Amino acid sequence: MECTVFDLLEKNRTARGDHPALIDGDDVVSYAALCDRVDIVASYLKRVGLRRGDRVAVHLNKSVPEVVAMFAVWRLGGVMVNVSAQLTGAQLDYVLRDCGVSVLITDARHAVVFARLPTPEALVAVLIEGACPQGVDPGLYTSSTTLTHATPPLPPPVGIDCDLAALLYTSGSTGMPKGVMLTHRNLLTGARSVTRYLGNHAGDRLLSLLSFSFDYGLNQLLCMVLVGGTVVLQRVMMPAEIERALVRHHITGFAAVPPVFIPLVQYLGTLSPAPRFPALRYLTNSGGKIPPNVLTVMPEVFPGTAIFLMYGLTEAFRSTFLSPEKFGRKMGSIGQAIPNAEVFVITADGLADVGQHGELVHRGSLISRGYWGKPEATAEKIRPCPQLRHLIGEEGVCYSGDLVYRDDEGDLWFVGRADSMLKTSGYRVSPTEVEDVVSKSGLVGHVVAFGREDDLQGQLIEVAVTSLSMGLEPVDKETLSDALLAYCKHTMPAYMVPRRVHTWDGDMPRTGSGKLDRPTIIREALGR
Repeated sequence: MECTVFDLLEKNRTARGDHPALIDGDDVVSYAALCDRVDIVASYLKRVGLRRGDRVAVHLNKSVPEVVAMFAVWRLGGVMVNVSAQLTGAQLDYVLRDCGVSVLITDARHAVVFARLPTPEALVAVLIEGACPQGVDPGLYTSSTTLTHATPPLPPPVGIDCDLAALLYTSGSTGMPKGVMLTHRNLLTGARSVTRYLGNHAGDRLLSLLSFSFDYGLNQLLCMVLVGGTVVLQRVMMPAEIERALVRHHITGFAAVPPVFIPLVQYLGTLSPAPRFPALRYLTNSGGKIPPNVLTVMPEVFPGTAIFLMYGLTEAFRSTFLSPEKFGRKMGSIGQAIPNAEVFVITADGLADVGQHGELVHRGSLISRGYWGKPEATAEKIRPCPQLRHLIGEEGVCYSGDLVYRDDEGDLWFVGRADSMLKTSGYRVSPTEVEDVVSKSGLVGHVVAFGREDDLQGQLIEVAVTSLSMGLEPVDKETLSDALLAYCKHTMPAYMVPRRVHTWDGDMPRTGSGKLDRPTIIREALGR
């Protein structure tokens, strides 16, 4: 039984040494070769003094060196802090100082920006993937090109499953980013649970599009290492490039978020003849709700492919999934608890009845340790639940902050964020509900609904949208707005109809995990 994440990789060194672990374009890296490269970087980390429990920041674009760096940290019992390559130098500096990072692994482009900032006190070494940029301190910066072999002897791998394995920083939508503390047990349990219901095996090839700084993307990697499968690294999110990768690499599993699926499904629907993906066994979605009009088309553009709709949060990794056989009749449901997890819907008075809205709470070994250096925020998120005391006593559960309800078959349906519910004309309205109806118009791509404060009605509902472009003639903003509002007036109750449509120029901003950056979108729309 594997106790640490590194154990997952090490068991494949001999058992599946020749099998492809990673594919990056034409570069195919076997499990044996991956382990050898991990040893080289681990040897460097040992030389610069990395100790068990020290934090190492990995700030690289999706690549083989990024995977090598993460496993090298785990090889020595360090804590891996994967920082999205999309973060600015100032944001990176914040993360390094917040958790006291001792070693930074980055590339030359990011190093040039970082070198202009004062060096964090705890930082003792920076490893540059490739050649070091000119003018950096040679006592602090080392080029990966100088690392040619592991200096023996490396110590035996250390650690047990309750040790801290990773810090994944949230997007900071409600303030500065918080580092979610994940143990080896969290990551291993997540991989075992997901591979169980997805039926993963060594013959699988997963297209890895999501960032490894996102728990959903990291889990893809760990699931494949658990079963000895292959991860195909994909950096470009353009629909045409995703289609080519699915075919070229005979992908069997593909995970994405709604901002990826929406344009991809729209693009595939315009192609004639329709593309075929004979190897593709399943798709998974998490990180938000796919609009109903897109869900309806997915079985048509991915015929014969099992579609898993999932729900989770970084603080508890994954909570639920909808079985593919229910997809046709329960399109949009987030299903039931994943293996080895338990979820409840609670109200102020107790457990919610069927059909009653309540907050989803999660229990089990997937729950994180909370937030690094923020005990108050941790105690607010993870705490005993009075409504469940008769079942689990004083055990802490993770409060999701999401409103859901359970149908008579036990499947859950997402309503909205408890803290983002809109109050207009005396009604409580879920932004998700508005977004679903607007999406069904077939006039727009992405939709973000929000409220503008109003003295008379409390909040006025507004929406920010992107116009459809693939295969359609472009329409001007005024025509789109008029058509969309006319559709809403015909299909929505009056209190729910948006008062204004903001048509976005170009792509909407995204977070490092690929989700829509809702706070930025709303802030910019309200400022217009």
